[in-house]
Amino acid sequence: MNLDDVTIVLPTKDEAHNIATFLRSLPSQPWLVVVDSSRDCTPEIVAERRPSRTLVVRQQVNVTHARQLGARVAETPWILFTDADVVFGPSYFSHLRRWEGVGAVYGPKASLDVYAGYYSWFARGQRLLHFLGIPAASGSNLLVSREVFWAVGGFDLRLTCNEDSELAFRIARRGFRVCYDRDLVVYERDHRRLRRGVMRKTAHTLVRCSLLYLGLMPEAW
Repeated sequence: MNLDDVTIVLPTKDEAHNIATFLRSLPSQPWLVVVDSSRDCTPEIVAERRPSRTLVVRQQVNVTHARQLGARVAETPWILFTDADVVFGPSYFSHLRRWEGVGAVYGPKASLDVYAGYYSWFARGQRLLHFLGIPAASGSNLLVSREVFWAVGGFDLRLTCNEDSELAFRIARRGFRVCYDRDLVVYERDHRRLRRGVMRKTAHTLVRCSLLYLGLMPEAW
């Protein structure tokens, strides 16, 4: 894979404290589409720090609609979905180059500071579920073929979270190959949800993703 063939889609909302560090982890070749709902100076920082191969779309939408809008703008064969509160590992994009001929690829999220143990166990859970045939993708670290993305209809815009996992479920069920690559590591820098409660976040993710996978998610949720 040529990195010129990748568009990174990044939803942002008041990420001025994160965005500069995120941008420093990007190589120059991929395109970047930022769908921004900020009231702070996030878009100005993006324009200053990465003026080339970058498009900022200002739109007040939730994260699912932001990812979908970014995908509509993308013109490259590959779309890489991620978040502004992570950074890419130093070898991430060299490993990304080796992927071709798949529907989607996802990797783990780790931490360089607090909650490292939690992220390590979460990655083990991802590997286990993938071994069992259940893709456990995260929107912080998900590469999708643009052709496959639109073949399955993109994200379910009724969802306000876990839209990433649900998309991976549909891609796999449509018969496209979904791969897990443990070398495609991103590092989380903002642990606000974990600080509110590790068990709460874990239970929320497991319950919602289980219901989505089984097709039992109540419409009201």
